[in-house]
Amino acid sequence: MTFTLATWNINSVRLREALVSRLLTEEMPDILCLQECKSPVEKMPLEAFRALGYGWCVARGQKGYNGVAILSKLPLVDAGNHDFADLGHARHVSATLENGVTIHNCYVPAGGDIPDREQNVKFGQKLDYLTRMRDWCREDTPRKAILVGDLNIAPREDDVWNHKALLKIVSHTPIEVDHLNALMEAGGWIDVTRKDIPEGRLYSWWSYRSPDWDAADKGRRLDHIWASPDIANAAHGSRILRTVRGWEQPSDHAPVFATFDL
Repeated sequence: MTFTLATWNINSVRLREALVSRLLTEEMPDILCLQECKSPVEKMPLEAFRALGYGWCVARGQKGYNGVAILSKLPLVDAGNHDFADLGHARHVSATLENGVTIHNCYVPAGGDIPDREQNVKFGQKLDYLTRMRDWCREDTPRKAILVGDLNIAPREDDVWNHKALLKIVSHTPIEVDHLNALMEAGGWIDVTRKDIPEGRLYSWWSYRSPDWDAADKGRRLDHIWASPDIANAAHGSRILRTVRGWEQPSDHAPVFATFDL
């Protein structure tokens, strides 16, 4: 089985239904994982996506915040979800394909603006979330698994526009990177995007605050596709569709793609 998978923080699936439909029509990934859907499942525009050929969906939602969904042309079954830091948030959902591959769609907490858990509860929640994900991987070693989503951390120096300037900015602080690396090590996860594109600056997010995001190019690679080591070599063709960030009324994230031959 060969399939192409994409992950995209959509920043409201109802507000940006037309953008999702455009991506599905123009790029035709077999599977699209969405984060920050900001909607209860029953109010997500799933019928519109089914009409485009995406007849299978698993999702978790809540009103106004968070929310994750996996849209698929390929048959899949709901494989459950985890509330990793006991926050009561819809931040994870998983689904298993007919070939036995399980896809985990994750939306890690952003962590607020102050990188200090004593001063900022949200930052502590982010670190706790990553720690619990690490423990989950230690307890149940991932096999035939793909983990995708907005992990809200740009781990490498070339995953941000200015490494030194962002060392004290949430999403690139050393403690966050250490937590993410511990999660990767615990699961043996392979960063598929960087396996395919090992060198050079690479971003998937540009702030709305930048009046000309494209020219300024002050981006960060917050969105990831990982694979367990037993299937990582089957991944190829990684790309970030930067042009989507320039669509009308866009999300501040661009979709990330990879293809798997399994």
